[in-house]
Formats: sequence, structure tokens, C-alpha cells
Amino acid sequence: MSDQTPNLALPFIMPAQAQKHVTHNEAIELLDMIVQLTLEASNATTPPGLPSEGEAWALASSPTGDWSGHGGHIATWRGGGWLFVTPREGWMAWVKDDAELQVFTGAAWATLAGTGV
Repeated sequence: MSDQTPNLALPFIMPAQAQKHVTHNEAIELLDMIVQLTLEASNATTPPGLPSEGEAWALASSPTGDWSGHGGHIATWRGGGWLFVTPREGWMAWVKDDAELQVFTGAAWATLAGTGV
């Protein structure tokens, strides 16, 4: 048996696992980030100076600063630090700076036809 779910990579609580609350809280944190995903921007390269709790960005292939080494991931500010998740093909997000709904194609974030405001 795997230690995570196949679609969202949420961690399972394993038999006889100590500190089950840590695994449970990690899964809740990931769900809170992924479900009804809203991005400040897609293709972002530079972390903001003062991010707010829960804000998220889709990162470009070669981001800088605290995002360095996490190209293509989603970065969200949680609990005073960055949480990184790899998006899966078909994930959708409202992108604030473009005011449009975008879908992850497996390689990039693309605008869904007819969603521009």
C-alpha cells in the first residue's frame, strides 16, 4: 500500500504511526491549498516581499530567491514559510492578475476559452 493518495498525493495515516495528527494536519493543509485554487499569478519568478497567509503562485521554470529549485510548482505561504506542491494535469485555478480561469496542461497554465472577464 502506498503512503499517499494517487491523485492529490495526500498522506495516509499508517498503521501504528506515531503523531497521527501531524499527517492529518498535512493532508488538511494540502486540501486547503488545492481545493478551489486561487493563484495570485501564473508563471511567477520572484517571491513577494510580504506574502499573506494562504496566497499562492504558479511558478515559472526558473524562479529565484526562496522559490529557487521549485520551478513548475505551486508555492503558497503557510505558517510563516513556503509550501510547494507539484500541479497535476487538469487542475484549474482562478488567476487574479489575469482575471481568468486557467487549467494546468501538464506542462503550463493555459486560459480556458471564454473565461476572461
